[in-house]
Amino acid sequence: MKEKAVEYYINHGYSCSESVVRAAIDEGLCDESVLACATSFSGGMSSGCLCGAVAGAQLVIGYNYGRGNAKGNPVEARLKAKAFVDEFKSRNKVTCCKALSAGLEGMDRKLHCSKLVADASEILEQLVKVTTNV
Repeated sequence: MKEKAVEYYINHGYSCSESVVRAAIDEGLCDESVLACATSFSGGMSSGCLCGAVAGAQLVIGYNYGRGNAKGNPVEARLKAKAFVDEFKSRNKVTCCKALSAGLEGMDRKLHCSKLVADASEILEQLVKVTTNV
């Protein structure tokens, strides 16, 4: 899944958040409709706050475990959300887009962020595929 997400990010014009969600769609982890929701999360919601790759992964976690879903369980959703953030931070120290991409521009930033997209996709896949048996 992470290779697909990076491919979408680097070569197909998808943002960081969209790339994670697009790859999750391809893997059957969420519905196509989630992609539109991911668009506004890129670039730290255009403010530099939360990394878009993290936000995209959280959308997929909510899709799978959120309230109103057939298998929805708000407690499980929060546990998965926390586990995702904990693992992402263990790899990258923070979830803030500004901090993660500080001083980088253009292709340097894109290449750096592709690692974040890969990390987010890999962590997401581990958390969601294990319990959904996809």
